[in-house]
Amino acid sequence: MKLVNFYREQQLCLGVMTDKGMLDMSSRFDMDRLLTAGEQEVQALRAYAEGLIHSGDVLFLHEEQIRYAPCVPNSRKIICIGLNYRRHAEESGMNPPEEPLLFSKFSNALAAHQEDIELPAESRQVDYEAELGIVIGRKVRNISKEDALSAVFGYCCANDLSARDLQFRSSQWLLGKSCDGFAPCGPYLITADEVPSPNKLEIRTLVNGEVRQSSNTSDMIFHCDEIISYISRHMTLEPGDLILTGTPEGVIMGLPESERVWLRDGDTVTVEIEGLGSLTNRLVKP
Repeated sequence: MKLVNFYREQQLCLGVMTDKGMLDMSSRFDMDRLLTAGEQEVQALRAYAEGLIHSGDVLFLHEEQIRYAPCVPNSRKIICIGLNYRRHAEESGMNPPEEPLLFSKFSNALAAHQEDIELPAESRQVDYEAELGIVIGRKVRNISKEDALSAVFGYCCANDLSARDLQFRSSQWLLGKSCDGFAPCGPYLITADEVPSPNKLEIRTLVNGEVRQSSNTSDMIFHCDEIISYISRHMTLEPGDLILTGTPEGVIMGLPESERVWLRDGDTVTVEIEGLGSLTNRLVKP
């Protein structure tokens, strides 16, 4: 299923996107319950949506009528993987890590599709990073690599926006990674059954319509099952946790210094991942 979080006035609602438009499911379902209740609740949602479609007595909402919310609006943990594409490590002049390199973002960084994101007042070097997002669907600890993907609820497009001048003030990357709005995700959360091979997906970034990143998740150093298993050996993963799996080559920081043109007021950044949709945000002055 293609799930959507959206706002009706100030209320957070859940929808299911279909070929005919979006079905509003908020009278009976919400994302938090869906994530925590397990497969039975997912099947109930699927059956209810199919029943509405077959009944013919349903009002479809079209995308221009929707104000999106982040596809996982209440993540307790946002865990990011650094230098996880081979060619990105090469363009950064860094050795590929021997183990997954973890850092974090906070919930203030979550943003929605089509949401304007303010450029940080103290940064002049804001960069994009197209990333595949993994949303955990059940509580796991010490899960094996072989079983790891069974813990996935779904996948989404994400953008690990980064203020490079803040990021490298110290060896800890947090300052440049957790600015407000620096983890847009969406527009959809695609359930795991529709993504049988998360490490065989085309992934791109476009800035003002120009392709800047174009790669495939097969270039990951640590694949999705390895990432989930590794993290779960060190901390419990819970429903709704969001994992950003790293970015491919083509970021601004990877260019020669004389060619770097950092993101600026009015720039529009789109992240596209095969089968998951397109996530677009505009950068604006504070």
